[in-house]
Amino acid sequence: MKRIIISAILSFFSFTSYTQIVDEIIAVVGNEVVLSSDIETQYLQYLSQGYTDSEEVRCQIIEDVLYQKLLVHQAKLDSTDVSEDDVNQELDSRLNSFISQLGSEEALEEYFKKSTSELKLEFYEIIYNQLLTQRMQSSITSSVSITPEEVKLFFQEMKKSSDIPVMPTTLEISQIIKIPEITLDEKSRIRKKLISFRDRIKNGEDFKVLATLYSDDTESAKNGGELGFVGRGALVPEFESAAFSLKGDQISEVIETQFGYHIIQLIERRGETVNVRHILLKPKVSSASLLEAKEQLKKIEVLIKSEEITFEEAARFHSDDVSKNNGGLLINPQTGSSLFTVEELPLNIRYSAERMNEGDVSSISQFVMDDGKKAYRIIKITRKLEEHSANLIDDFSLINDAALNEKKQQEISEWVDKNITTTYIRFDYDYNNCDVLRKWKK
Repeated sequence: MKRIIISAILSFFSFTSYTQIVDEIIAVVGNEVVLSSDIETQYLQYLSQGYTDSEEVRCQIIEDVLYQKLLVHQAKLDSTDVSEDDVNQELDSRLNSFISQLGSEEALEEYFKKSTSELKLEFYEIIYNQLLTQRMQSSITSSVSITPEEVKLFFQEMKKSSDIPVMPTTLEISQIIKIPEITLDEKSRIRKKLISFRDRIKNGEDFKVLATLYSDDTESAKNGGELGFVGRGALVPEFESAAFSLKGDQISEVIETQFGYHIIQLIERRGETVNVRHILLKPKVSSASLLEAKEQLKKIEVLIKSEEITFEEAARFHSDDVSKNNGGLLINPQTGSSLFTVEELPLNIRYSAERMNEGDVSSISQFVMDDGKKAYRIIKITRKLEEHSANLIDDFSLINDAALNEKKQQEISEWVDKNITTTYIRFDYDYNNCDVLRKWKK
């Protein structure tokens, strides 16, 4: 079954934009109803992306919704469940993402003309069904695997149909990073300041006001330091341990993480999710510490150039970054591989890397890390694949993924065909112009 995939159509907030649609039942799948708003909301969202009116797209959206309803119906029959904590965590994650775009929770409520609690209530079932759908889909394809021989056959079919994709230039990059040390006096200064904040809050001052005024986490500071509900694994370990150990409106001791120093106050805990507010203070790096880090990297650079040590060995023994465990090799967070297209590279690397050739080592450069700290770095292009037609030698993992996805899609198609015949399905409209819906009519 070929299903339409239109980015943003199923986005969490698209449903709010077209609340004037008059609802009616247009189909039933098992115990799940398909409403006209299920279709029209997504179709109007599709048109809002600048696409032209298309009856074929509307038909594909109908089939996609029918497929989702079939998954939800079967998941409930199979007792597949999603916990309340899972739904609330996903809700908070999406709400927080939107708050970060709009600037504050107040801006979010103004945009949708609803309170945050009303938004959560309105979208609870939508998120629940989306998570249920994902779990059911994963269950259907969980046993699907693929052999190297199947990958080769898949590639041969691509060649026969002249469907070989052109692969963009990709780079494999290693790095050595030196992070300036924070002086003991600076650490002590930051701790004393946070302790003074903690004492002021205990004496009646508002944590939210202090977070807004003084926290170096500028995003959460806009919301009084509040982070929203998060589950275990979503926070750095030191912060998570402190947050989940708090009770009532208790305030933590000073906590040190890779981002700096924090005090944390519990707002609410729901099972294995927690909502806290915090104040973050980042220690300042002295110019002397910055210069010392650069001098250390210069010495390492000399050793590499004189071939007394390889780049990979230097990274393993002298880099201050976790990538040292891989000999400095960077991992692409989008794909899990060590290869990056130029567009996938972090901006603070891209400019240098795209002008380098395989084997080149960059000069020393200062950059700002994800946690806001200044550091120095040198990079090496360990591998560079120029733009080329896909082949089994250079692109096996990508072709493997494509072949596996096609096999999973076939498994889903067979599952749908089988379950359509055993599931009650009713249409309240003919949809005779939708060829893709013929197999859904019995």
